Amino acid sequence: MSEILNANPTIRNASDLPTRRREQNKKSRSKRPFGLLSSIIPDSAYILDPFNPSSSSESENSDDEDEVEPIDEQEIYDLIAPIQDPEHPLTLGSLSVVNLPDISLTPTLSSHSSSLPAITTVTVLVTPTITHCSLATVIGLGVRVRLEQSLPPRFRVDVRIKEGTHSTAEQVNRQLGDKERVAAALENGTLMGVLRKMLEGC
Repeated sequence: MSEILNANPTIRNASDLPTRRREQNKKSRSKRPFGLLSSIIPDSAYILDPFNPSSSSESENSDDEDEVEPIDEQEIYDLIAPIQDPEHPLTLGSLSVVNLPDISLTPTLSSHSSSLPAITTVTVLVTPTITHCSLATVIGLGVRVRLEQSLPPRFRVDVRIKEGTHSTAEQVNRQLGDKERVAAALENGTLMGVLRKMLEGC
């Protein structure tokens, strides 16, 4: 790992990456009133405003724990895009190693409008920065670990190398799909150190 394989990767600007996180920050800021005292009054003071009818209806909706919020491709992307590349001090999203169009959920949420399926498979296609990247398995393993730790148990994770983007994609895909190999790899202290460093920014 001392020699950099791809010394000049293509880097995307963080503001160009698709995300829902910026929208949520804008919404939370727009709900907060602006004025002379807004900078010294904490956000929590506005959460339950007895004079604002919308805040009471929101609190009633949040109490409804029986309803499961669906998880879509954008949310999966937001989970894995901040993973650090093991070779460069950049994220997988900014290097286009993970891309929103390469994430799919099966069965799709649109086909089950009233109830969510018992088990949903999340498929992520990883695009290495170069076709002979020796760290493709480590990157795939990092994506898999991140999703398995973050998603509810009703999700199954399938991480693969995108077809035509790596010289040994078939071999890497076999390794990433073999549960016993993945479990054995996660027992390796050195590899776990690399994975922890990759997931620090998540």
